[in-house]
Amino acid sequence: MATEPYAVDVEGVVKRFGQQAALDGVTLRVRRGEVYGLLGPNGAGKTTLIRSLVGLVAPEAGTVSVLGHRMPQLEVLARIGYMTQQAALYPDLSAEENVHFFGAIYGRVDGVRDALELVDLWDRRRSVVSTLSGGMRTRCSLACALVHKPDLLLLDEPTVGVDPQLRVQLWDRFRKMAAGGTSIVVSSHVMDEAERCDRLGLIRFGKLLAEGTVAEIKVKAGVDRLEDAFLKLSESPA
Repeated sequence: MATEPYAVDVEGVVKRFGQQAALDGVTLRVRRGEVYGLLGPNGAGKTTLIRSLVGLVAPEAGTVSVLGHRMPQLEVLARIGYMTQQAALYPDLSAEENVHFFGAIYGRVDGVRDALELVDLWDRRRSVVSTLSGGMRTRCSLACALVHKPDLLLLDEPTVGVDPQLRVQLWDRFRKMAAGGTSIVVSSHVMDEAERCDRLGLIRFGKLLAEGTVAEIKVKAGVDRLEDAFLKLSESPA
């Protein structure tokens, strides 16, 4: 792993859609085995940044490196798990069939049971996805993203619409994965989730406002609450 000091290395990335700058000179790095949170409101640029990490968005300026390789690189994609905001599942297949399908793409069907057990869906493995609750679909989508045991897991608003108890369960799993060496980038606009990350990048209007631990960001803003820090840093001149 010495050749991969960072799981993610983004330098000066710019991406525009028309006249709108979705990313405006973003620079950040994610360490190996770290949970890095992208915190910002809807439309801040979080999804665009995550999509650039898997090569779905081509920056107009700057560089994106993932697991030691400049993106896009097909061989690197096999080491990345990507959970989108909308569940990318086949509703007429069972939970197990969905996870098996995604595992087969990566040549890792041996991880199907582990993935389903990790998200507490093994007992519902034969249930057709269209019959599952919204929270169970979220868990199934997560199982599909981690079935091949990725080195980097990208989670775009993974807990939107899930109940508080499930949110806690999912975060417990994220922390265990990070402890096992998986690097995780998770986007969110929920402040209490940010407290669970090792480090944060506060993003708004495509700009990285601040980066660091929750404590470091509070100190920088001179406030006691993360929400107040975000608001204060958002008002600061660029």
